[in-house]
This record gives sequence, C-alpha cells and structure tokens, in this order.
Amino acid sequence: MHLARSLAAVLAASALALSGCAGDDLSSSSSGSGSDDSSSSGSSDKGSLTIAGQNFPEATLVASMYEQLLEDAGYTVDTKLVDSRDAYMPTFPGDVDVVPEYVGGIVNFLNTQANGDKAKPFEAGDGQQLADDGKQLLDDAGITLLDISPATDTNAFFVTQDYSDAEGVTTLSDLEGKSVVLAAAPDCEGRLDCEGGLSDDYGIDVTKVLELGYASDQTYQSVISGESQLGETSTTDGTLESQGLVVLDDDKEIQPAQNLVPAISSDFLSEHPDVADVLNPLMAALTTENLTEMNGKMAVDRAKPEDVAQEFLTSEGLLG
Repeated sequence: MHLARSLAAVLAASALALSGCAGDDLSSSSSGSGSDDSSSSGSSDKGSLTIAGQNFPEATLVASMYEQLLEDAGYTVDTKLVDSRDAYMPTFPGDVDVVPEYVGGIVNFLNTQANGDKAKPFEAGDGQQLADDGKQLLDDAGITLLDISPATDTNAFFVTQDYSDAEGVTTLSDLEGKSVVLAAAPDCEGRLDCEGGLSDDYGIDVTKVLELGYASDQTYQSVISGESQLGETSTTDGTLESQGLVVLDDDKEIQPAQNLVPAISSDFLSEHPDVADVLNPLMAALTTENLTEMNGKMAVDRAKPEDVAQEFLTSEGLLG
C-alpha cells in the first residue's frame, strides 16, 4: 500500500545506509514540528533509531507522526523514505529499526521472499487475522507488529469518468480481456495486489506498466491524458472526483487487509519496549476517515505532511 513516490528507479538496498541518498529525510525537514525543541531538551537520552518507509504522501505523513512522537519521547530519529518496500526491507531489521507499514503489504512481502513470487498470498480481510496468519513469517524475519490501527488503506485502480462511461466499466472485472497501459508504483509489476493480480485474477491484458508512482500527480496526469487507461491509487484518495477520475470496484477482492501498523525490529523492541507505548496510542487514534481527511489536506490544500502530522497529534493530545 498504500508518502508521491519519486520517478527515480527503485533505490539499491545499500543506498539506504548512506547518508542522505535513500530519499527524503524528515528529520532534517521538520524543524517546524518541534524537533529543535526536543533536541535542546535532550532528545538523545534514549539513543538513536532509524525509521524507513515508502515515499508517497500518506506514508510520509505517518512517518512524520512516528518521528515527532519518538523525538518527543527522547529519541534521536533519522527518517529515510524510499521508492518501494523492496528498497528498505533488505536492511530491516538491522540498519532500520521502525517502519510505518500496512499489514497485508509486509506479510505478503515476507511470504513471497520466503516462498517465491508465485506463493499463495495471505488474503484475510481482517487486519488482526492477517497478522496472526503471518506471525511465523514475521517471527522468522525478526519483526514485531505493534497494535493494528482501525485505519485501513488498500490499493485501488482508477480510470477517467469518460472512459468508465464510454466502455461501461465500473468494476475491474469489466476490464477482462481489454488491453490497458497501467500507471503505477515502481514495484507494481508482478505483485499479486497490483499488476500480477490484475493480469492473473482479472484477465486484464496489461500491455505496459509505467512506473510513475503510487497516487502521484504523474500517474493522475498519465490517465487523464490517455497515455494510460488505468492508474494505481488508494482507497483513501480524496482527490479523484475533482479530477474526473473514478475507482473501479475490486469485485474479486484481491486486496488483502491493509490496516496501518508499526513494524519494529524485534531486537530493538526488546531493548526499547517503551516504543510500543509511544506508537500504540497513535494507532488507536487513526481512522480511515481522519486519514482520508489528512490526505486531502496534503493533496488539495498543499499542506506539508509534517504540519498535518503535528496538527493531528496535538489535537489528539498525543503531542504537547
């Protein structure tokens, strides 16, 4: 799932460990969020930690929430955002300690790592059930999931309203046998919840995947211009209607539960159990509705993710 991803190719895994070359560094861009105050009050008291995540707006927002909360709790935080899960998972756990994740995304990533690209995906529609189903994979990888949020954001695929009307397309099944160009995330091709599922489960002839980003302006414009017929976004995207775009119903339900959840290095968590006390209240406060509203503030109002994050954390009493 579900922070717009850049157009650059997926970064090499080794780049994540290099200073400043793995993507946006929120720790250097969120001075207005109180980071300077926490530094002056002894933010290094509890040591350092590294957050990694994906660089599309919603993930950037949630990563900023993690960063602000953990800095307020006394940690020195280095945040690195990259194009796709493939780029940070080789160093998590290890160089990376904390990742804002989606249950289905991380469980099925570990599933394909352990069992191959054609492994049967975990498909539970309930986030906790999906986490329970993937527990052995998580344990083997040295990863612990904290509390699962009721907020959920699954992949979704959209067309223009004109295309929907002209072709009589309202569900993904309506595209069976049709040839389409897909504008999507860099890691979409072959994924069972993206191009792989569209091709194999829905019988859609995806002739090409344009790696223009997940819910990015480039992806929107590609579909609007007719360069692509189908684009990838999320179910919490509040910008589509204003652009003349419409989500097609996932009528075969190929998307697993994608509740937001903090993924933590098990070793790091055993040494710093208070991290759970810092992040679990955030998971309880997030809902699909307020997540969609915050996404709208960034996309429509052009608000900065760190500002939206700080406003939400303060309003919920999570940040002083």
